[in-house]
Amino acid sequence: MLQLIGLLAISWLLIWLFVKGNLSALGLTPTINRLKYFSILFIASAILSVTAFLLRMYFAKEDYTLTQSLTVTSILLEIWYQFRTILTEELLCRGALLYILIKKIGTKKAVIISSILFAVLHWINAGVWGNLTQMSIVFTFTFAMGLLLAFSYARTFSLLIPFAIHYGWNIAQNYIFPGSPTGNHIFTLAATPPTITISYFAFFTMLLLPKISVLVVDYLIVKRHRQVEVP
Repeated sequence: MLQLIGLLAISWLLIWLFVKGNLSALGLTPTINRLKYFSILFIASAILSVTAFLLRMYFAKEDYTLTQSLTVTSILLEIWYQFRTILTEELLCRGALLYILIKKIGTKKAVIISSILFAVLHWINAGVWGNLTQMSIVFTFTFAMGLLLAFSYARTFSLLIPFAIHYGWNIAQNYIFPGSPTGNHIFTLAATPPTITISYFAFFTMLLLPKISVLVVDYLIVKRHRQVEVP
């Protein structure tokens, strides 16, 4: 909690120093319209994120089971952890930085710079630094996702909108299903997946379809939002 308070304080200071504004530029105050788009984008992103695992069940014959050790406390703690992690990334990669860049150099350049920062941050978080192949794979999707998230802020000037997309995707990937080998999850692999051979079409469908879908669907939803003037 102190981490978020500190980031908000730094954000306010940066906005005041560089553009003489305040935290209202981040659009964190919930309004009916913001909450509407937040709900739609969160649900859409979560559903599309889950399809990645449904495709793995179908093509790779993975089998999942409900985790037996779940408690209300563990669920709330993990939801809070995901919330804190994603809000931290939003404040770092978009937030004050993106707002100031938009004011200083224009929307297009600001969105690209923000997206590069988002991708580089995921190189560090994913631990792939130095492995060019993995760095390229991580950069491709996170840069594209960064473009979507930065665009959604630049369209609405509310950090709640990119947060909804980011949170919906991550809560399914990192908590509901075991997108990583460690940590607590709602579902876990019931058994080691069988060794099977699938076609290149099936492999790339399983790997890319959910990622491309979330980018396209959420972009089309955000584009329906009227362009908000720069605060």
